[in-house]
Amino acid sequence: MTCYLSPTDWRDVLYNAVRNAPGGVAAAAAFLAQRRGRSMHTETLRARLRGVDGEWVNLEILELLSEWMQDSKHPDALAWLSALNNRFGLVALELPPPPAGGWACEAAALRKKALQLGVEGGHLTQLVMRATEDESISVREAEAITAQAMAEIELLYRTIRNAQRAAGMEVQP
Repeated sequence: MTCYLSPTDWRDVLYNAVRNAPGGVAAAAAFLAQRRGRSMHTETLRARLRGVDGEWVNLEILELLSEWMQDSKHPDALAWLSALNNRFGLVALELPPPPAGGWACEAAALRKKALQLGVEGGHLTQLVMRATEDESISVREAEAITAQAMAEIELLYRTIRNAQRAAGMEVQP
């Protein structure tokens, strides 16, 4: 019997990510045993991930599983966190890392991003204007607008990071 797994429920997203990571649930259980010094049977972890019979995953295990998936370069390592945030109307965005040691001139990098924001804003305006010419929005148009807007949001957060680094403020990686 196949169990329906929601693409938006954080628990289902986590379960799918762990299942699809290299080695799957068995490798995750082995990693948890190694890190915590306490073994957990693969099926026990599977039940906890799925929430079967009141089983649950605590925050420590969530952190460790996320770390394990990130170490294996699994692209969905933090997808569960985005799904959880979305449930409460919040947004989590993973930023690409800055260059090691920052830019040679943070102020110049900040100016470059400000100019790039102007260009990207023009692209978004163009997409919206074309999409709304017929007074309706198709799924494809909405997806293009969303992708462009998200790219600009990421650029805005990177701009904030540059401004803080240019000011000598401590910035989290």
